[in-house]
Amino acid sequence: MEAKKTFFNLPEEKQKRVLEAALEEFSEKGFNGASINLIVSKLGIAKGSIYQYFTDKKSLFLHIFDYAVELIRKRLKQVKQETKEEPAFERIKRSLLAGVDFIEHHPFIYRGYLKMMFEREVPFRQELLQKIRLFSSEYLTSLLIEGQEKGEIRGDVNLETMVFLLDAVMDRFLQAYAVPYLNSDLHIHGAKRAELERMIDGLVDTIRKGIGK
Repeated sequence: MEAKKTFFNLPEEKQKRVLEAALEEFSEKGFNGASINLIVSKLGIAKGSIYQYFTDKKSLFLHIFDYAVELIRKRLKQVKQETKEEPAFERIKRSLLAGVDFIEHHPFIYRGYLKMMFEREVPFRQELLQKIRLFSSEYLTSLLIEGQEKGEIRGDVNLETMVFLLDAVMDRFLQAYAVPYLNSDLHIHGAKRAELERMIDGLVDTIRKGIGK
């Protein structure tokens, strides 16, 4: 579901304010617990105004999802472009660090992703999670293929299997970084930048030993 035309007629800054307020509410309380009343209260607008922009709560939520995915897509596209001359394993490291930075700059988006992972009542939950996984898979596949073409990754590596493993490792690392109770024995949550980079170097080195030439 798309936002109404009236939403896109708003100045870009006002659009962003609406989306950020809704993101905060959905990420803290999930889809069912989120309140349109609280969102409009934070924005200082009448409740009817939000329905001039979105049909209902579901359409607002789905638009926010698309907004969040597009932010992630743009950031990873930027990382891919910035690292195109670097070795494949350095690109994997930079991608994971970009995930850490994204969580720092957009904590509500990541919190909303975790809510979606564990809250079954989210509308179109399965389709939305599949969209995220597909995007991640395509991104990681492109890095691995380019690594093979450069002779940095073995040609006999099963790409589908490796992408699944990489996606799982990176997702788990970011969860441990973002959420204290999902932390691991590596003590990722609360680690300083230098320590995070050391941990990521260790993970990437393990991957390199498995698939690198």
